[in-house]
Amino acid sequence: MELELQGRVALITGASAGIGRATARVLAKEGAQTVIVARREELLRTLHEEIITSGAQAPMIVRADLTEVDGPAYIAQKVLDAFGRVDILVNNAGASRSLTLTSTEVEWEEAITLNLSSVRRLSHALLPVMLERQWGRVVNVTGSLEPPGINGANIAKAGVHAWAKGLSREVAAAGVTVNCVMPGRIHSEQIDHRMYPTERERNDFIRANVPAGYFGEPEEVAYMIAFLSSARAGYVTGQRIYVDGGMHRAL
Repeated sequence: MELELQGRVALITGASAGIGRATARVLAKEGAQTVIVARREELLRTLHEEIITSGAQAPMIVRADLTEVDGPAYIAQKVLDAFGRVDILVNNAGASRSLTLTSTEVEWEEAITLNLSSVRRLSHALLPVMLERQWGRVVNVTGSLEPPGINGANIAKAGVHAWAKGLSREVAAAGVTVNCVMPGRIHSEQIDHRMYPTERERNDFIRANVPAGYFGEPEEVAYMIAFLSSARAGYVTGQRIYVDGGMHRAL
């Protein structure tokens, strides 16, 4: 299937590793001009070389921290100065934040800022250009709504779902779509090193929860993001789409 991404400008946050890194590679291979954003510049530089070596256009590197108050505005200005537009925004940056009844306000604020406020701020900074051009794609990488305990990321991502649904209705007539992709257990730093650091832990979880029988690869989420970013997905908006090997069970 031809996704018609040639010449599109695609900005991917959290691009230094995992799903964000895979998404940048896939979009670049499909012909998009990628802008890769993260805090760890050294990892962005190795991704830059990977993309060039693959034969795709060299990505633009933006080192930035989305949790800083002016971080989203800084990112938006950098890419608009360089290209005059962003056609595709992949809000991938985020991280799990396990909290307790005694967690501090600072911890709560950090979780909400990273996983919700920065998504809204960056999107709202770039949407005017999408609306003016009558074309745009916003894809938010979110997560489960079935947390086993208190997690600031889950709460913030629920906010992203509500915001994205409302926003999708506001901008649909202008040719801009807004969707959320909900990954299951995907091989990443967070999953493999922090949540399930041993093979036994991973296998136990898979047997109990994942009908497909394995943890997914980042590329398996990236392909869904690429489709939602494309001209072929113009009638798909306001949706939450699971990529989780059948793990989700709620109706």
